Amino acid sequence: MTRTSESGSYVEAGEFKRDTNYISTRITADGRDGYPVEAGRYRLIAARACPWANRSLIVRRLLGLEDALSLGLCGPTHDRLSWTFDLDPGGVDPVLGIPRLRDAYLARFPDYPRGITVPAVVDVPTGQVVTNDYAQITLDLSTEWTALHRPGAPQLYPRALRADIDEVNLAVFRDVNNGVYRCGFAGTQDAYDAAYDRLFARLDWLAERLAKQRYLVGDTITEADVRLFTTLVRFDPVYHGHFKCNRVKLTEMPVLWAYARDLFQTPGFGDTVDFGQIKTHYYVVHTDINPTRVVPKGPDPANWLEPHGREALGGRPFGDGTPPPPPRAGERVPALVAP
Repeated sequence: MTRTSESGSYVEAGEFKRDTNYISTRITADGRDGYPVEAGRYRLIAARACPWANRSLIVRRLLGLEDALSLGLCGPTHDRLSWTFDLDPGGVDPVLGIPRLRDAYLARFPDYPRGITVPAVVDVPTGQVVTNDYAQITLDLSTEWTALHRPGAPQLYPRALRADIDEVNLAVFRDVNNGVYRCGFAGTQDAYDAAYDRLFARLDWLAERLAKQRYLVGDTITEADVRLFTTLVRFDPVYHGHFKCNRVKLTEMPVLWAYARDLFQTPGFGDTVDFGQIKTHYYVVHTDINPTRVVPKGPDPANWLEPHGREALGGRPFGDGTPPPPPRAGERVPALVAP
């Protein structure tokens, strides 16, 4: 077994394996795990570079939880120990007072044996990590934090569609979200070939589904769209070349490219994406794949602002809700310039 530079993951018999044993503590409305939903008590620690953390940034924006759940952002790179707060003055998170996310993990689990991952939610009064279960974090933000949602917040995980959303999410995680990593960190040709074939078979399946409907499940944006988007937005800058997912680029898959642009141009999605940080993370941190740490200059992301035409399929992005307001000054990403 060989460890990779991807936190909490390893290569076994040539195949990339993701450690999915996360801290399962939940923050709930009834506080049954000892952590009740409470405005101002918790801090979401994320990194714009990370697709798993990007989900939480999008959901927090869409639901309008900025006042209730503060945000700490790690830089795009990390060392063998932890994500770090090198974007903040002095390299210290201004609320938690720590230089490394690892400090919050060790405050609760002094012998924490697994990777230090983002996103993570930290209990501010104690400085202890509560959870790093990225899949459950966004679902709980949608279903347990409802009392703190903004007026007009969309239903990202509506009860009537949960079975369908869960089914799509499972397939997308296995073959796409994690599939690109199974390509990129494959240790044998056979493992790579199998991951590559599954990835593109699933992308073809998604394109066929999305050719007939604007969103993955139902006629509004749901958790399923959030989860697929964070992989698609990284596809051409990173996964196509760096992870050898190179049958075609996203820009050469007409349906998925239009779908991804539609979401990118929807408030709450593209305004959480920092292409510079994304490329820096993958090309600098993954020295087992890119030992020179040279970061490519392209591709130019301006084409993300081109018209997508997906309105013709109908659908209502926010259902009966409304778009979120613009990002706050301290949470804005570099603006793109239209071509």
